[in-house]
Amino acid sequence: MSVDEAAPAAPRRRPAGDPVKTLLHRHRALCERAVDPLEIAAGLEAHGLTDRTAARFRHRDVFSLAEELYARTPRGEAPPAPAAGSASSPRALRRFGYALLPGALALGASAAGVPWAGPAAVLAVVAGLVWPGRTAGARGGRWFPGLAHLLAAATVGWAAYRHGTALAVGLALAVAPGYLVAAGYAARARRRLAGSRALEEFAAGARPLLFGAVAVFTAAAAAAAALAGAPLAEAVPLAVLLFLTRLLLTHGARGAHRRPVAAALALALVPVAVPAAAAGLLVLAVLALSRASAHAPVRDDRP
Repeated sequence: MSVDEAAPAAPRRRPAGDPVKTLLHRHRALCERAVDPLEIAAGLEAHGLTDRTAARFRHRDVFSLAEELYARTPRGEAPPAPAAGSASSPRALRRFGYALLPGALALGASAAGVPWAGPAAVLAVVAGLVWPGRTAGARGGRWFPGLAHLLAAATVGWAAYRHGTALAVGLALAVAPGYLVAAGYAARARRRLAGSRALEEFAAGARPLLFGAVAVFTAAAAAAAALAGAPLAEAVPLAVLLFLTRLLLTHGARGAHRRPVAAALALALVPVAVPAAAAGLLVLAVLALSRASAHAPVRDDRP
């Protein structure tokens, strides 16, 4: 027997140029903190990875790539994820109670005839419709929610000055239905994301959800404006503009989206341009909210 025949066969090694291993090293923090592959998929998409580029890593889409990354990530004793129904219901009820406050405050101050009813209604609208903000993972974006709030306050204040306190009261009454519609939209989008197997599939299903949410809120805003005696032609487009701003802030408007949001709010200072500003923001929302990373928890993987 020759020496070559007696020697044991060398174990097969994975090719040195393992692209998935390189990707795992690059996004190690994201993969280690993720509670499921879905969170990794959303994080990869937030960093610019698409189903097409996933083919370079020998995967058909980002979701299957995320499943391998999740499986290959070493984990210790991770704390269990909190139950979905344990704290969400009380928190949702508390937030809905907060959403009722702007309308109640504005309507009460207007009915009482106090001189500060208009400014109070403006502040209530901005606090209720635009206040929620999330910029996690968006570098250099901590200033953006504050700028959006200031522009929204200027836009609503100017509109209330021109059309009277009733317009601000109508917008304040739309805060509560805006909260309900936004919460329902977010929940349905997350369910859609959980059932999708490709980014394009999710995007195709997410667009009708957004259009439906905007349509429902538009009807609610029109009813609120009619109840307050506000002019519908001025109140409804402005309410839709604020609602879309709320959605973009809540789901984390990123660098490429911040300037158009700010530009739309600034453009709305011109009364005749409010419908155009709302339409432009709707186009931006369709593009931004069709991304998986807008609806899944994405943690920044910077050290």
